[in-house]
Amino acid sequence: MSKSSKKKRSDGRIPPDFLELLKKQFGMEIAASYRDALSIPPKQGLRINLLKTEDVAAFAEKAAFSLLPLPFAQEGFYLKEGMANGRHPWHHAGLYYLQEPSAMSAVTALCPRSGQKILDMCAAPGGKSTQIASRLKGKGLLVSNEIMPARAKALRSNIERFGVRNAYVFNEKTERIAAAFPEFFDSVLVDAPCSGEGMFRREPAAAAQWTPSLPLSCAKRQLAILENAAKTVRSGGTLVYSTCTFAPEENEQVIAAFLGEHPLFSLEPIAAEFGRPAFLKFANGCADMTLARRIFPQDGGEGHFVARLHKAGLANEMPGINEKHVMSAEGSLFSGFFAEQFDEACYGLPYRVEDRIFILPSVALPSAAHQLHSLCSGVFAGRIKNKRFEPTHALYLAAVGKSCKRQLNFPLQDSHLLAYLHGEQIEANLPNGYAAVLADGYPVGFGKCSNGALKNHYPRALRNL
Repeated sequence: MSKSSKKKRSDGRIPPDFLELLKKQFGMEIAASYRDALSIPPKQGLRINLLKTEDVAAFAEKAAFSLLPLPFAQEGFYLKEGMANGRHPWHHAGLYYLQEPSAMSAVTALCPRSGQKILDMCAAPGGKSTQIASRLKGKGLLVSNEIMPARAKALRSNIERFGVRNAYVFNEKTERIAAAFPEFFDSVLVDAPCSGEGMFRREPAAAAQWTPSLPLSCAKRQLAILENAAKTVRSGGTLVYSTCTFAPEENEQVIAAFLGEHPLFSLEPIAAEFGRPAFLKFANGCADMTLARRIFPQDGGEGHFVARLHKAGLANEMPGINEKHVMSAEGSLFSGFFAEQFDEACYGLPYRVEDRIFILPSVALPSAAHQLHSLCSGVFAGRIKNKRFEPTHALYLAAVGKSCKRQLNFPLQDSHLLAYLHGEQIEANLPNGYAAVLADGYPVGFGKCSNGALKNHYPRALRNL
């Protein structure tokens, strides 16, 4: 790219050569409506965490948000107005995720069901993984993978914030995931790294970095990822491929090339009405390509392509139940703490790694998966130190508010709650010991009561400063 073209694109405007390409690919009508759509601000999306609340009306009323339904997910809404941001107490509690509206369409196409085993192959920063977890309702298994270490940490943080109990987070190459999980998953999502043409309005850097040759280079990587993902799908399972770009090279042509090499897979309808059908003229002879869906900015979201594929065959048997457990003394120490703090049975299998205690999902992983680089295994509950158990932030975010036996429950705008989220010590009229802190009924963290005060244990990196 020349210095002059870089200078032209640094302000985030759509590259002129991209608009010309759009006209050639999709015609004047789509190109013109695309250009008009980008002249107005992008729509903001909010997705409710169904693990914590399904009462949309009550959520909207208490949080003082104005929400309008969007076509891409039943639990997703356009955020018309209000203060829905990362500083709101219910964001800290994991009640919602702020997400580009059309990005919710991929998980809608995947249609997760409670009890399934699901892989999100390219999962960071966690929008689609948290949506999958929300649909799983705490049953089955979610494996979320991200190859980039920094992005994998952000993924883990969002999984914890959403209170997900049945997930593993890996930081691995896709070929290692494929080798560790052969034909293991009921459903697999590949939200592939792409040229990002659908993010030009929201991310000026994407427009500045775009070149006409970028889609082809992305397509090679996408096919390699899709190839690895396919190896993990069980017979009778589902594979969903999505991108946030418009380029046919990364969408219809990737799917057509994949289907040409994998006769067990076929396109199937998406049980939701959003966007418009994919284009047959880019399908390289694949007559079913119109079963895939495209979303342009004029369709209510920034841009997405989604294709749902079915793998022929009968379903494999479910894997066995996880048999890992902690030694009896440590198990007694942890179980005693859990029973003291929460009015529910432990939802997984306690397991010790050095001084750390995890609550693992009940679904067993293949033995090879234990050799992968894991950032999260179920819920990281705490540590054993000097014959006592010290809990973590994740343990309390995974709790149900009404199950917390020792709690400080504050209204959303209470000064004590805001001070807690700021990292301050607050008053606590409770006996000494650990206690949950709730925002109008939903856990945001915990602290340790001592002589009428709560020592703040809210993570420094998450505080409202």
